[in-house]
Amino acid sequence: AMKLQSPQFQALFTPGLRSCFMVFVSFPELFEKKNYELRIAGGAVRDLLSGMTPQDIDFATTATPAEMKEMFTSAGVRLINNKGEKHGTITARLHEQNFEITTLRIDVVTDGRHAEVEFTTDWEKDAERRDLTVNSMFLGLDGMLYDFFNGYEDLKNKKIRFVGKASERIQEDYLRILRYFRFYGRIAEKTGDHEPSTLQAIKENAKGLAGISGERIWVELKKILLGNHVNHLVRLMYELDIAQYIGLPPDGNLEEFDRVTKNIQNLCPKPMTVLTSLFKMKDDVTNLDLRLKISKEEKNLGLFLVKHRQELTKAMGPEPLRPYQDFIMDSREASTNSKICELLKYQGEERLLREMQEWTVPSFPVSGHDLRKMGVSSGKEIGTALQQLRDEWKKSGYHMDKEELLSCLKKL
Repeated sequence: AMKLQSPQFQALFTPGLRSCFMVFVSFPELFEKKNYELRIAGGAVRDLLSGMTPQDIDFATTATPAEMKEMFTSAGVRLINNKGEKHGTITARLHEQNFEITTLRIDVVTDGRHAEVEFTTDWEKDAERRDLTVNSMFLGLDGMLYDFFNGYEDLKNKKIRFVGKASERIQEDYLRILRYFRFYGRIAEKTGDHEPSTLQAIKENAKGLAGISGERIWVELKKILLGNHVNHLVRLMYELDIAQYIGLPPDGNLEEFDRVTKNIQNLCPKPMTVLTSLFKMKDDVTNLDLRLKISKEEKNLGLFLVKHRQELTKAMGPEPLRPYQDFIMDSREASTNSKICELLKYQGEERLLREMQEWTVPSFPVSGHDLRKMGVSSGKEIGTALQQLRDEWKKSGYHMDKEELLSCLKKL
């Protein structure tokens, strides 16, 4: 048995958090009094064992939702009304923080998307229904680790394995195929460190992903695109016949994908920037949107990159950034600046990206009001004059000021 006493674990019990665990003076006591057990579960345990501070802490307990509600209500703890109750989750609100506590469960019926559950008091049975060994551990509030499937061993060896039989876990929820990839990109050290039987199970069950909602797939896919080994994992999606079921083009441009994934290392691209390198034409973006219901901003970025990635490139000579700056100035849209930054990441232009991020979009110094003061009265003439002055301003690299431009107008 192992007992965790790491700084990250101790940090959960800071004075600030102790007060939000006011229950933690009373949580354990509340549960203990009634002979219910309470442990930290899942991802938080994995993070703590990896020496990281978890973002969310979920708890598991032997108490049923009805028992928890009664216990919390009589202790004066506020409950958040949420939809998790029929799956066994109660959310308690303490000192501006929400705590999710879920009753141990067994899956009774699964259809590859969701499960009907019944409650249990058997910790191993609950661990058995979780997806990956590294996500199947529990941690007592005294730091004692409960690990039924060698999750800690796998975590130390950076191995990603399904709990029990891969095909059974996948058939309970086909999204677990993508979760396997996501955690592989987060934890595994080398690219080819898969168990052949796992890859076989993924390939045999790939078409189950066709029945999973686009929104759920997109959440996982975005995390894969921002993780490690993205090139290896996306190639696997094609090799294992997954791509066609999750909205990716059947003939994705893997050579371009290779090039771009090298370009963007350390540049913090948006997921869509990475993904667009697979696309050959704008229909690929449209098809992705139809399958995954991506946001309007993501769709627009994909279309922008497909359209401009080849012809909008740096200039030779002393002003390499100039074509990008001209594009921003001509478009006059606030969002163009961030799209251009993503294009520079896509193209691997690290130095130009830094310059672009430091560049402030200059504002055109002349207004119609200035022209009226000079005696130009008709709206049409004002429009024409402003456009001419804008062209002159652009030629000057946006350096001419109001006086220079107005004296230029006299010559024009």
